[in-house]
Amino acid sequence: MESHREGCFLLPNAWDAGSARVLEAAGFPAVATTSAGIAFSLGRADHDYGGARVDRARMTDRIREIAAEVRIPVSADLEDGFGESPETVAETISLTLAAGAAGGGIEDFTGDRSRPLYDPELATDRIRAAREAVDAAGEPFALVGRTDVLLTGGPLDEAVRRANAYLAAGADCAFVPGAADAATIGTLVRELDGPLNVVMGLTGNALSLADLRELGVRRVTVGGSIARAMYAHLLDAARELADRGTFSYAENQISQTDLNQLFRR
Repeated sequence: MESHREGCFLLPNAWDAGSARVLEAAGFPAVATTSAGIAFSLGRADHDYGGARVDRARMTDRIREIAAEVRIPVSADLEDGFGESPETVAETISLTLAAGAAGGGIEDFTGDRSRPLYDPELATDRIRAAREAVDAAGEPFALVGRTDVLLTGGPLDEAVRRANAYLAAGADCAFVPGAADAATIGTLVRELDGPLNVVMGLTGNALSLADLRELGVRRVTVGGSIARAMYAHLLDAARELADRGTFSYAENQISQTDLNQLFRR
């Protein structure tokens, strides 16, 4: 919670206990999870339009595994709360707290092409229900209200309206993925009534953490980008083995000794 009130911090996203331990060893004081990375690690597609998604029980199990293996706070990517109703969102928050997470985000993306975003009033009620679940638990938990307006082709002013509504409903931080240029991010910082989270790594981006700090961003995540980079290396290795029968991919591997040392308590 304190880190959301001042400064700018980077919260990289892990998808399993091993990736979380690597990020912890690199010195990060907290990590987030990536629902996309977790889905990929299970051989599943990420939550999108009409696709089969990882269910709440399996996602919560992975969050619990990650939280149990690191000594730093974990913020959970909870997608849309795994259900439409505010009551379902509240239950998801309670389960996430029980899994050991210190924060979590609820988004307004539905996965339905005919209705990509939840109605603004319902979306706000969902954040309010999440806030009530956090308050009832009485444990520290940073609640993030995410709007996917920009990712679904909507205008910036709608993103501002929704993000401010989520902040007013009890979110500690607003998350607006799709804001990646200085002008858009600067507008959000000026117009929002609370801290802003942006995600880098959706594509290559010229903005650095120092640039984002100067713009007034409070929190930076990287979504599934580290996981996707890892899978790119895996795919390259698989293609080299299958197509050429050579092993040059192994030149850049981490040694068994180094990994054992990193993962040894």
